[in-house]
Amino acid sequence: MKNQLTKLNILSLKGVQMRTFHITWLMFFVCFFGWFGLAPLMPTIRAELHLTKAQVGNTIIASIAATIIARLIIGKLCDTWGPRKTAIRLLLVGSLPVFLVGLAHTYMTFLLFRLAIGVIGASFVITQFHTSMMFAPKLKGTANAITGGWGNLGGGVTNMVMPLIFAAIVGFGYTKGEAWRYAMIVPGVMMLIIAYLYAKYTKDTPNGNYDEVGYHKGKSSKTDWSVLADWRIWALTIAYAMCFGMEITFDNVASLHFVDNFHLTQSAAGFWAGTFGFMNLFARALGGIVSDKVGGKFGMRGKGLLLAGVLLLEGCGLILFAQSGTLLIAIISMLTFALFLKMSNGATYGIVPFVNKKNVGLVSGIVGAGGNLGGMLFGFLFKSTTITYAQAFTYIGYAVIVVALIVLITRFTKTTEEAEAVESEPVLAGGVA
Repeated sequence: MKNQLTKLNILSLKGVQMRTFHITWLMFFVCFFGWFGLAPLMPTIRAELHLTKAQVGNTIIASIAATIIARLIIGKLCDTWGPRKTAIRLLLVGSLPVFLVGLAHTYMTFLLFRLAIGVIGASFVITQFHTSMMFAPKLKGTANAITGGWGNLGGGVTNMVMPLIFAAIVGFGYTKGEAWRYAMIVPGVMMLIIAYLYAKYTKDTPNGNYDEVGYHKGKSSKTDWSVLADWRIWALTIAYAMCFGMEITFDNVASLHFVDNFHLTQSAAGFWAGTFGFMNLFARALGGIVSDKVGGKFGMRGKGLLLAGVLLLEGCGLILFAQSGTLLIAIISMLTFALFLKMSNGATYGIVPFVNKKNVGLVSGIVGAGGNLGGMLFGFLFKSTTITYAQAFTYIGYAVIVVALIVLITRFTKTTEEAEAVESEPVLAGGVA
């Protein structure tokens, strides 16, 4: 595609490519903030709604399950509507349950609202798709990792900030039961602001919106489900289930784990849970950057080996975290496995744009949905009344190691299309092809 950037200047807002780069990660950040805004407040919500461990687990599963289907749909809509229209509509519709979850006063209504809020987790697919449209093949892995990582950062920030917003509202004289409800208005407003920015300052492609450049002219509107026959897509899907699936699970349960196991206050638990998310500031980007570097030297096979390696280290780190006996050891081991987990996220999407260039949105949606499927399945471990959170972390750690071995034996050979794209990529002054 013409006018894709071949250089990434992080501090620049010049050109539609860099404006889109920054707005699309900010969109994902805000959606992540709203998606997990309730997680650090769950100690209060659990007490007010009298939720059992199993019921808390069900709300976690619901918040993730909705995103599985939504990501598949959003991936296709990015191909047909374009990422700009898809993002705006998702933000507007998704803000409604975020605003209205405060109306929940029973377990069932709270469960349904968490299910509805989970739809905004599909914003990730838009971010990855839109970033892929703006950057040249040799830079897609890095650009996708940075936008994905900075967007995921919302999960860490919300763990830190929402308890502070909650405390401020309580300070104004409201009860705890009222405070968590009013606190959710904040991410709802943020989503509406980003919808406006997305509409005003972004384009679907570097050359304009789909309807302006005739993007669909001569293209089939049918979904190419033949991609499902490609084993590489399934390997990436289960890999993403192990890294991103674990990430969203940890965002959901970390505060409760620190409160129950180390007897921290809700604010302190939210802070330490937030440090896990803050690793996205650089770790996911690092995974994408290293993936691009390795890919430039060793091709797609090298990218696959890198992904297998960081998954293996993630699994080992998770097992160490599960065995932590003190808060200090838990924090150190958490940050260790967080580094490799988030690098795995970046390394996965350093491969995704090259698996099938004609169906980037669909492939992004399938792999992204795999992340949520992993999170949903992990949720069943954490709702169990017969195993502890520590045991659940241990089981997941072993599962990650098994998947690392599967990725290791999967041949991510460089496609003909990718080779042609890289070889024919002209570099002009200013980094525009």
